[in-house]
Amino acid sequence: MSNNHEPRRRFLRQVLAIVPAASVASGAALTQAACSPSSGKADTPARVDYHPVYLQTAEWRFLLSAVDRLIPEDEYGPGALKAGVPEFIDRQMETPYGYGKLWYMQGPFHSDLPPELGYQLNLAPRDIYRLGIKACDDWCAQQYQGKSFSQLGVAEQEAILMKMEQGQIEFDAVPSNVFFSYLLKNTKEGFFSDPIYGGNKDMAGWKMIGFPGARAAFGDWIDRPNVKFPYGPVSIDGRRA
Repeated sequence: MSNNHEPRRRFLRQVLAIVPAASVASGAALTQAACSPSSGKADTPARVDYHPVYLQTAEWRFLLSAVDRLIPEDEYGPGALKAGVPEFIDRQMETPYGYGKLWYMQGPFHSDLPPELGYQLNLAPRDIYRLGIKACDDWCAQQYQGKSFSQLGVAEQEAILMKMEQGQIEFDAVPSNVFFSYLLKNTKEGFFSDPIYGGNKDMAGWKMIGFPGARAAFGDWIDRPNVKFPYGPVSIDGRRA
């Protein structure tokens, strides 16, 4: 969330350390495929003229600004905006994952329990975004003479995101650090998921880290560490970068 390139490189190293070699599709995308055949796989790639299906106008503006701060474009490659991350997140809100159908949501709910006991709120991801964005914009309006998050400068936006990450801003409807955690997690997923889910446009995330995608003939390279893979990535649907 700054112009310093080290956070971006550190972010990429962390992703490489935790993403299985078999796939970089998001957990939400994979589980939704098993839950609902009609919504598991997107029928169109990311589009420049995309119109949000869940997020409203003000929410969409917030998302565009926020993900651009989390993964900005730099000399190493495109950022979250060119990679179609906002489209990925918006489309996820209309899947079983977005509706919370992949979780047990019957309660009881105890928000004061330690995080190792798992998610404890009664909010599905789509609710977290709707309530979190409104709370953030309302807070910004109080602090910055009526301006919403998307109307603020880069430095101000980054400072707000860091405060949310650390839970230093109090929201009534959803904890600010919970909202930020989903925003960051889904941004990462959208940047590295298969393009069929709306993000990773032109396989920008895969090309940046040298990931081959869904290539069937990658086995010969598994035992060759630090050797650059000579071929571009392939999407699940067969598209090549």
